[in-house]
Amino acid sequence: QVQLVESGGGLVQPGGSLRLSCAASGFTFNRYAMTWYRQAPGKERELVADITSAGGRTNYADSVKGRFTISRDNVKNMVYPQMNSLSPEDTAVYYCNVQYGLIDYWGQGTQVTVSS
Repeated sequence: QVQLVESGGGLVQPGGSLRLSCAASGFTFNRYAMTWYRQAPGKERELVADITSAGGRTNYADSVKGRFTISRDNVKNMVYPQMNSLSPEDTAVYYCNVQYGLIDYWGQGTQVTVSS
């Protein structure tokens, strides 16, 4: 059974940093690209970053490019966004996603709040 569990969210001051984690199980992790999305209140869910199965290529939303770095550990079955220079506009619930067997699987989400 595919399972994705996000962690690492919390309250951070503007300009601060967080590293989120997604622990994946139930599929052959190193065969699948992984994606992080976020959704802020009143806004549509948006793609934040994705990473290919071996970690060789990454893609970022323009809004986070240069501040966020996505990486993965295919031994630990983990994927991480390192988020630096955070601003209140980054406040959202962040979700880990995988497309497996024609189905989108999502974690429960982790709340990131950027506020003074």
